[in-house]
Amino acid sequence: MSKLKWGMIGGGEGSQIGPAHRLGAGLDGLFEFTAGALDHRPEEGRAYGQRLGLDADRSYGDWREMLQGEKSRDDRIDLVTVATPNATHFEITKAFLESGFHVLCEKPMTMTVEEGEEIVRVSERTGKICAVNYGYSGYSLVRHMKAMVVRGDLGAIRLVNTEFAHGHHADAADADNPRVRWRYDPSQIGVSAQFADCGIHALHMASFVTGQEVEKLSADIVSCIASRALEDDAMVNFRMDGGTVGRLWTSSVAIGRQHGLGIQVFGEKGGLRWSQEHPNQLFWMPLNGRLQVIERGEAGLSPEADRTTRVTIGHAEGMPLAFANIYKDLEEAIRAKSEGRAIDAAADHYPRATDGLRSMAAVVAVAESGNADGKWTDARPPMFR
Repeated sequence: MSKLKWGMIGGGEGSQIGPAHRLGAGLDGLFEFTAGALDHRPEEGRAYGQRLGLDADRSYGDWREMLQGEKSRDDRIDLVTVATPNATHFEITKAFLESGFHVLCEKPMTMTVEEGEEIVRVSERTGKICAVNYGYSGYSLVRHMKAMVVRGDLGAIRLVNTEFAHGHHADAADADNPRVRWRYDPSQIGVSAQFADCGIHALHMASFVTGQEVEKLSADIVSCIASRALEDDAMVNFRMDGGTVGRLWTSSVAIGRQHGLGIQVFGEKGGLRWSQEHPNQLFWMPLNGRLQVIERGEAGLSPEADRTTRVTIGHAEGMPLAFANIYKDLEEAIRAKSEGRAIDAAADHYPRATDGLRSMAAVVAVAESGNADGKWTDARPPMFR
């Protein structure tokens, strides 16, 4: 079976996210890196693409040139990843969907709820997949957590507690560093900083694992470094449509925390705890039982976990392999769509445009609630109310 053809926009030389996508897309031999517009500087982007092995005529200067070049080819790419600055996601994603390409967009999918709803409609109208890279949902034991919830191991879910806190923006003397300053600039980032950057990963994780969506929330937001126009710390209470109570903390000034993404889920029959910095262990406590450590790769896990593990037990699987699981899901989804068949149920877990839309609605709700002293605010996009 031939590989699907894959292209990338953004993620150029020195990019933080580009290598993770290229490793993830290529890991299982399912995609061939075929085309790219990798840098906002056309000549640098063309040169870097060719150093990575792209043919000269498919190493493009910008995304518009790439769109025109690819849509006229018989061997056009099957999937494009959009890994450009946030404010460009909507325009690029919409253009490629409307031209008949499947898209994986980095988060946030859009800058506004209205743009998010438009992407959902375009994806539905064209029949093309629009996925959003909530890549941490690709971890094997996160998939197993979800499977445990679905099969009823925890009973009804009462409470979910999730967080994404780091301390890498805690130095007030660094506030004018261009690599940091843009993240708190409303003209570049929108109505929210830390929650839109990291908090939505934690919120998506809560929805992904529990299978429930956020209906309303109450937020306490603060700029611990006073010169910042947007928040660098947020505490969010939320309620989900299945009755689960949610708590979320996100921060960029938590000195001593590194990556800091974790989730705890508590049900009638037991509780689960997982941390992204220690992804090989899932802690499971059945009601009135003993604490158990579930190891990634051990025998007897769910099909969802087995499908997304590659190396033997005891060896760490990191973030690029979690990304690879998103790409593995998408390869199956694209082939199922082209063959007119149902997708493998164990692969049907990639984040959709609807997830990106719900995240943007939550970002707006957090900003509104935080600026109204924590007033409970509807977190649903208008099209889902």
